[in-house]
Amino acid sequence: MVVESPDESFLDQMLGRFGAAFPTTRDFSRYARDTLPGLDPREDQDAVLMAWMEREEILFRTLERHLIGDRLAASFGDTDDFLSFSLSVQNRRKSRAGSAFEHHLEVVFQNCGLKHSRGAMTENRAKPDFLFPGEAEYHDPAFDPQLLTMLGVKSTCKDRWRQVLSEADRVERKHLVTMEAAISPAQTSEMQSKQLQLVVPRGLHSTYTQTQREWLMDVTSFSEFVRARQDA
Repeated sequence: MVVESPDESFLDQMLGRFGAAFPTTRDFSRYARDTLPGLDPREDQDAVLMAWMEREEILFRTLERHLIGDRLAASFGDTDDFLSFSLSVQNRRKSRAGSAFEHHLEVVFQNCGLKHSRGAMTENRAKPDFLFPGEAEYHDPAFDPQLLTMLGVKSTCKDRWRQVLSEADRVERKHLVTMEAAISPAQTSEMQSKQLQLVVPRGLHSTYTQTQREWLMDVTSFSEFVRARQDA
């Protein structure tokens, strides 16, 4: 996802709503969606999800630039002080991006009427990001495991995709959704060999090879896959 420049036209509104502090990630994601009224994920899940994510990134960078501006203008005590501050900024960005992705996906699934649990606990205290149709069904030994779906969420993937493989033992074929573009063919081939299906918003499919695109799912096709299981 391309990082857009800050948009100062929203700054006064954000300061009035949140004050001179970062709000919770859930509140900020809700605010980002509110600035784009009229978008209905039932009409185009992939396009709406990308629009929400891009808008939130712009708004966050705008608020961030304002809130950390004074600190950047001030001198730092020493190099360690500067590095500590820089690391805290980077960690906040990464953590917020991942939370935002989950928040917006949750709203997509809610609007599409997909029954799910977020952050449910499975074996060995693992907590997959989303379980369909839910935690109760997952832990019911009488529930057909072929009707269970697990979705891991990682805004960026890299080598961390392997983490989801052990998060739900009852689900043989797992799904992982990411915003990362152009994952290498070697990586996606390994995912296939591990029975991990990659889900990528449709707008990013063009960054993958033709062979990869034939295998990728987008968010809409994933939702349709889950819907078919829930209607079975």
